[in-house]
Amino acid sequence: MGQEKTQYILGVDEAGRGPLAGPVAVGVACVPTGFDWTQLQEVNDSKQLTEKKREEIYAAAKRLEKAGELKLSVSMVSASVIDKKGIVPSVTVAMKRALKRLAVSPKGTVVKLDGGLKAPEEYRTQETIVKGDSKEKVIGLASIAAKVTRDRYMQRIAQKDEFVLYDFATHKGYGTKKHREAIVQNGFSTEHRLSYCKNIKVL
Repeated sequence: MGQEKTQYILGVDEAGRGPLAGPVAVGVACVPTGFDWTQLQEVNDSKQLTEKKREEIYAAAKRLEKAGELKLSVSMVSASVIDKKGIVPSVTVAMKRALKRLAVSPKGTVVKLDGGLKAPEEYRTQETIVKGDSKEKVIGLASIAAKVTRDRYMQRIAQKDEFVLYDFATHKGYGTKKHREAIVQNGFSTEHRLSYCKNIKVL
């Protein structure tokens, strides 16, 4: 039996592990081996890029997806599930969903994951890379897809009456001073991760 020829490289990363509110998102980018990265030159760890730059790269990637050059998949798991299951199982659920949506066979697929992430066992060839989102463009692209999708969700819900007081569009649910103050004044919303807010005393 010869070794399986690698056909696709998958990058996996998440966004929103640490915020006090909102879902966690897992992004998967799938490119064929030999993909021409000059088409997406500025791909990097999403945290190193401005919001405008992330949006530009994501839009370019979506155009390439439409042209059949790559695939992107993002899955999100809600704050209430994070409270119930914990962040690690929630990330695992989101990752499995995102991989399933891609509909790419694990055979002939190499998976590269950021940080402490691990793909399901059927993906036999996988590598977890510390700071992978800045070292491997395919992981960087996954991180951008996850971050842009999650940020757009937070901006969208920020317009709803029940969330207006929290200004989610600005801080995306992260624990900024203003966000913490808003929780103290207004209590928790349905988008808050109560397990993350235990040290915040509501008036």
